[in-house]
Amino acid sequence: MKKFTAMMLCGTLAAGVLTGCGSKPEEKSEAKDEKLKVALCVTGAVNDMGWCQSAYEGLKLVEKEFGCEIAYTENVQPADITSAFTEYASNDYDVVIGHGFQFGDPALEVGELYPDTKFVCIEADASAENVASYTMKCEETGYLQGMLAAGMSQSGNIGFIGPVQGASLVKIMNGYEDGAKEVNPDINYQTAWTGSFTDTALAKEAAQAMIDNGADVIGHCANEAGTGALNAAQDAGLFATGDSYDQSALAETAILSSAVYHVPELIKTAVNDVKEGNFKGEVKELGMAEGVVELVYNKAMLDKIPEDVKKLVDAKEAEIKDGSFKVPCDTKDRAGK
Repeated sequence: MKKFTAMMLCGTLAAGVLTGCGSKPEEKSEAKDEKLKVALCVTGAVNDMGWCQSAYEGLKLVEKEFGCEIAYTENVQPADITSAFTEYASNDYDVVIGHGFQFGDPALEVGELYPDTKFVCIEADASAENVASYTMKCEETGYLQGMLAAGMSQSGNIGFIGPVQGASLVKIMNGYEDGAKEVNPDINYQTAWTGSFTDTALAKEAAQAMIDNGADVIGHCANEAGTGALNAAQDAGLFATGDSYDQSALAETAILSSAVYHVPELIKTAVNDVKEGNFKGEVKELGMAEGVVELVYNKAMLDKIPEDVKKLVDAKEAEIKDGSFKVPCDTKDRAGK
């Protein structure tokens, strides 16, 4: 695998970046029928049409269906996670959700101090009596999109952009490679970690470097930053694959498909577990078979996909769903091999 080293975003953000939105913390009512107070922390903007927006929609879903009192904080930087969790827990929030693998360790740390608060981490591997991780088998759609990318590539050269290295993202990047190599064992697979979830310019730069090096399909799992990679592909008249959300509208003439993670249902499941007294300090996995992970084609681009390529991808999807094929979940970074 070739590894492109993008310029890393190293600037230290000043204090005060932590921006709270939604309802402000209030004293917990003593009423027997009090509503659950649920807070969400995300690493980017809640209108990113991707990873963070999907979590926000989950928060709004539990507000609507369970009558929860909600609050959220967006653009949470790693150095601010502990303080964000502490603020919500100290203000008697029943459930605090961290959307991403990087929230796992802080949840364990703060969870020890606030045993009455339940901490839910999406795509982490943390667990304790009051800490649980709810993960998605994102490698499944990664595999299918890799097959599609290889099937559509004319140059035998594709690229993939990631943000910050972590197991939940490495497994997607590796799944993409595994799927691509099922279709074309000799495919050239370029990868880059940009070091940022939100810097679209950095992701566009990384994608452009891959395009200049011959890639004709670009994939990503880079959250908001991935928009830059999609734009680079569209500007070059090439194909791309989206992630987290149906991103077809972001690059209508480039995106072939999107890996859609039904995070709202995942968050609803987690909050309902708390609500019904079924919460367990464990790592819970859900995938395509459970309807939590889905491959969605861009309808406007279906006529661009040869029928034999689509049939190949669809057949593998059916095997994943019925359990006859298990996508390897490889969380080790393959850079430099």
